[in-house]
Amino acid sequence: MVKLAGLLKRHGPRREALAVLRYIGPGLLVTVGFIDPGNWAANIAAGSTHGYTLLWMVTLSTVMLVVLQHNVAHLGIATGLCLSEAATKHMRPAASRLVLTSAVLAAVATALAEVLGAALGLSLLFPWLPYRAAAVLVLGVVSALLFTSSYHRLEKWIIAFVSLIGLSFLFELTLVHVPWGRAAAAWLAPSLPPGSLPIVMSVLGAVVMPHNIFLHSEVIQSRQWQVQDEAVIRRQLKYEFADTLFSMTVGWGINSAMIIVAAAAFFGRAPVTEVGQAQHMLGPLLGPAAAVVFALALLLSGLSSSITAGMAGGSIFAGIFGEAYDIKDLHSRIGAAGTLLAATAIVFLIRDPFRGLIVSQMLLSMQLPITIVTQIRLTSSPKVMGSYANGPALKALLWTVAGIVIALNALLLKVLIFG
Repeated sequence: MVKLAGLLKRHGPRREALAVLRYIGPGLLVTVGFIDPGNWAANIAAGSTHGYTLLWMVTLSTVMLVVLQHNVAHLGIATGLCLSEAATKHMRPAASRLVLTSAVLAAVATALAEVLGAALGLSLLFPWLPYRAAAVLVLGVVSALLFTSSYHRLEKWIIAFVSLIGLSFLFELTLVHVPWGRAAAAWLAPSLPPGSLPIVMSVLGAVVMPHNIFLHSEVIQSRQWQVQDEAVIRRQLKYEFADTLFSMTVGWGINSAMIIVAAAAFFGRAPVTEVGQAQHMLGPLLGPAAAVVFALALLLSGLSSSITAGMAGGSIFAGIFGEAYDIKDLHSRIGAAGTLLAATAIVFLIRDPFRGLIVSQMLLSMQLPITIVTQIRLTSSPKVMGSYANGPALKALLWTVAGIVIALNALLLKVLIFG
């Protein structure tokens, strides 16, 4: 018996480390949402127009994202409710409907970028295929994956897609010369070059995405950890942070790589005004393999993020009726299908795909304060969270994040109205 106890003690840390791997997944579902085609457009615009100077926005956005996603995951674990369900249950009906309707529209704007980006990637791989026709094909593939898979099967697909996208950009980085000293300084030193604010807000909206906040709370609570005892809940909260931190760091690295590649390949040359132009310019500059990898990674990011956008739309819509997301349930199906169909329909109305991607991310940044304030109010309420309600320090941190987002949006509105 003593020998067995010694053996267990000796292997305790190893078992603890391996246990973390069981909880990796929900964060990666969120991560794929902020390495989507909208990010591609925002990051290519940032790097090609302003070089490395806007890398700080990726760092700031990712730090804010870790805080928000970690906080909303606690809502799911502690209450068994996603953010949409909690808003419906604990807010006044008029207020919750306003918040959740704007969130559904944000999910549609997100899905627009995802479907359009995947369609552009498909068209780049097959030049004879118009991007509008490609969007219909993308809708079919995404619908088949979304309406026939469970969470855990989707997690495996998305982890595979994220891995391929990451490897694609590691490959692209090996082909360009990067002044790493300048890049490292830009990650930490805020700078707003003239005319950069719309792109800065696009980067913010592309990283801290409203639909991802709703999605994370849904995916995390679907595992029903809240039905366990207090000790189990606390262990899940600890592992959730490891999952969130790891996944958001992966997203930070891939988004940074996008800006770095764009800055190294395009800055100082003709400004990039469309995704296809970026791909065509990569060929002569870095070789044909880079152009093919670029198009393939764009297609993969669009497909995987379209799935998560549909899931988010379904989750938000189901939450309006006080229901958890279940793709077999009518309200979840209506929300997911409506999100993807509306996004695909808008693709047919867009004349400038690249600008459409940029504008969609700006719209997300404008809705973001509504989602953040709703989240803070709910997670700070002892009535909602019980003993897991936000403490004073966390509330101060969350309101600081909200203040930064609101201030940046106010600056953007000032620029758009007064120039």
